[in-house]
Amino acid sequence: MIVWLNGTHGVGKTTTSALVQQLLPDARVLDAEKVGETLMDISPGLPSTDNFQHWPPWRPLVVETARRVLDYTGGTLVMPMTVLVEEYWREISTGLAAHGIPVRHFVLHADQDTLRGRIERAHAVPSPFRLAYLEPYAEAARTWLHREAEVVDTAHLTPDQVAARIAGSVLA
Repeated sequence: MIVWLNGTHGVGKTTTSALVQQLLPDARVLDAEKVGETLMDISPGLPSTDNFQHWPPWRPLVVETARRVLDYTGGTLVMPMTVLVEEYWREISTGLAAHGIPVRHFVLHADQDTLRGRIERAHAVPSPFRLAYLEPYAEAARTWLHREAEVVDTAHLTPDQVAARIAGSVLA
């Protein structure tokens, strides 16, 4: 099984994934961003883009990496990764389904003010990359994302509480 943690950059996916992994038996964290980083290391580089998710190889490589790891280890993969383009999510989720891999899709959510505050407090200089994704996240949430996942509002929860909710839902 895959427990996919979606949501905008800075909402707490990476922190939560490590905590969820500790609460689920035989679970591992697989960060799909590492697949993107591998593609970014190709030399000479792939065509210029502002996000490696736009490269067509990224999505099937995420599916294939997850499938191969699960074939090797079994258990559960906890995958923290922002996917805000519906077409990309469909490609990934359909690819995983074609291999018979069940996916529990969670969206870690917080209102725009909470998100902005977290991003601004995270570093002395707030991440322009994270701030730039606040509106695309809001648009995805309004149009498709929240219909496709179990939404966990993180605004007034600690990371431990968020992880406990997710693990409790998965184990129920």
